[in-house]
Amino acid sequence: MKTAIAACLIAGLPWMALAQDWVRLDTDQIRETLITHDLIYENEAFQRFLESGRTLYRYGETSWGYWRAENDRYCSQWPPGQDWTCYDVEHDGGTGLRFIDDWGNTATGAFAE
Repeated sequence: MKTAIAACLIAGLPWMALAQDWVRLDTDQIRETLITHDLIYENEAFQRFLESGRTLYRYGETSWGYWRAENDRYCSQWPPGQDWTCYDVEHDGGTGLRFIDDWGNTATGAFAE
């Protein structure tokens, strides 16, 4: 798996279809948002971001990777790969969060309750 985000790239979640005001997060906002919220993606995948820089992604099987926030982007690495892949992160002001890759593809999740 190159990245967990790439595994669940989607156009958007139905309950977020009316979200109009996505705001790009900076490095500190990305870090704070991710360590305080687990995410559920439309395909029901689950992701948790630990303060230590580890991330757990579960979609059927469980996968452990690494994450960091730098230069106003979220970056992840999924062993056995060595490459880091980075994304812009936007918040809809509610429970929606989306990751945007360098080609404009998005993966959208909602904060788990």
